[in-house]
Amino acid sequence: MERALFGTSLGISLDLAFARGGRENVMRAINAIRQAGSVAAAVEKNLLTSGIMHACVRNNVDVVLTGSIRDEGSIPGATTDAIEGQKVLREKLADVTHALLLATIRHSLAVVSMLAPTVKIVCVDIDPSAVERVVEQQPLQSIGMITDVEPFLRELADCLITS
Repeated sequence: MERALFGTSLGISLDLAFARGGRENVMRAINAIRQAGSVAAAVEKNLLTSGIMHACVRNNVDVVLTGSIRDEGSIPGATTDAIEGQKVLREKLADVTHALLLATIRHSLAVVSMLAPTVKIVCVDIDPSAVERVVEQQPLQSIGMITDVEPFLRELADCLITS
C-alpha cells in the first residue's frame, strides 16, 4: 500500500534510492488506510488505486491481516491477538496448495509451520537468512528467492499480464 500511495517501499523509491522522509511513508500509508476506515474503504474511495491489496479487494480475495505489539501501527481489520490470528490462519490455510511468502520473516515462519507438507512454497525476502529459515522448514517443497519483494512483484505482475 505504501508503494501505491507514495511510490516507496520502506522508504526506498522505485529506482532503489532512498526517498527523502521515505521511512515515514509506511506510517503515512497506515494512517491513510485508518482514515479511510479500512483497506476496502480506501479502494472504494479511490484512495488506493493499485497494488496487491487493491487487487485483493477488487477480486474478493480473502485476506487475513495479523500484526503484533511490535508493529509500527495496525490498520483496521488487522488482529493483534496472536491466538486469534493463528486460529484464523489455520482455518484459511487448511486447503492451500501453494503459498507465496513475501518479505516478513515472522509471518512467513508462522505460516509455513501451519502448512501441510505437500504445499508448494515460494519465499521472497531481501534477507538471505530469512529465506533460508523458511525454506529449511519444507526443503523439498520450497523455492527461495533473495531480493526486495517490490521488484519481484512488479516482474511477476508483468509476466502475468503478458501471458
